[in-house]
Amino acid sequence: MARSGWAPFVGGRLGQAAGVVWAAYTVGFALFHLLPSDPVRIMIGPETAVDEARIEALRAELGLDRPVGLRYLDGMWSALHGDLGTSFRTGRPVAEAIGEALPRTLALAGAALVPAVVVGVLLAWCAVLTRSGRVRAVLAGLPGLALSVPTFWLGLVLLQLFSFRWPLLPARGEHGWESMVLPAATLAVPAGALLAQVLLARLSESWRDPYVTTARAKGISRPRALTVHALPNAVMPALTVLALLVGWLLSGSVVVETVFARNGIGRLVHASVAAQDLPMLLGLLVVATLVFVAVTLAVDLLHRALDPRSAR
Repeated sequence: MARSGWAPFVGGRLGQAAGVVWAAYTVGFALFHLLPSDPVRIMIGPETAVDEARIEALRAELGLDRPVGLRYLDGMWSALHGDLGTSFRTGRPVAEAIGEALPRTLALAGAALVPAVVVGVLLAWCAVLTRSGRVRAVLAGLPGLALSVPTFWLGLVLLQLFSFRWPLLPARGEHGWESMVLPAATLAVPAGALLAQVLLARLSESWRDPYVTTARAKGISRPRALTVHALPNAVMPALTVLALLVGWLLSGSVVVETVFARNGIGRLVHASVAAQDLPMLLGLLVVATLVFVAVTLAVDLLHRALDPRSAR
């Protein structure tokens, strides 16, 4: 592949990424401001008696009395300069709050992604390798079963077993690697199942390809033929799933961090939704989109490096 082909490819992907982030901001802004409830009254609380003059003064203080179009343009301009606004709920800069929570969630997602990839690849590999039809059917059915289990239910079961019945791991908090095990396992199960499903389908096709049959006819063992010849061609579609897994893990963190009382993006989303904290919700949407497009761009670049035909 000529080096000159990288510049337009990367430039095109960056342009698409910028368009996705802009669209996410625009759609999110529109949806959040079309909500029928009033964030000012939610902040005050239904049991607090406040006159209308005070409510209007607070609305003006938060800038909610300005035209929607002007608020959108000002917010977009500020976001381009790294200012995501100020939280209605806490009064803190949105970027500062997200900057504190994001590393915790990314650490949790990374801790879940590693076992998810390992288990997903091993499950698909064993399902194709086995000669037993019954074993293959069981292994092939496990990903679908794992995906059908609600994340919050799985987290509660793990808590009940490994924190209460057998007090081996802490039930909550963020102290040491032990507190990471159960939340990471809760996220890893559906992520690994999704990867196993995609890889199993592609690996089964590659296993029947003529070049694999030829390699086996030359005396290569089944494990070696599967690993050396079939697996590399099946990995490419699985790489695309990694970008989806990132979105899966980020969305799953909302439930997992609530169940295990961890302070991250998930807890921040939960609190912001309850308070209808529009600047924080919009900032979280933008940051989540940035993470997703960054991972997607990395996967596209890896595809391009491993297979130049993927960019054509």
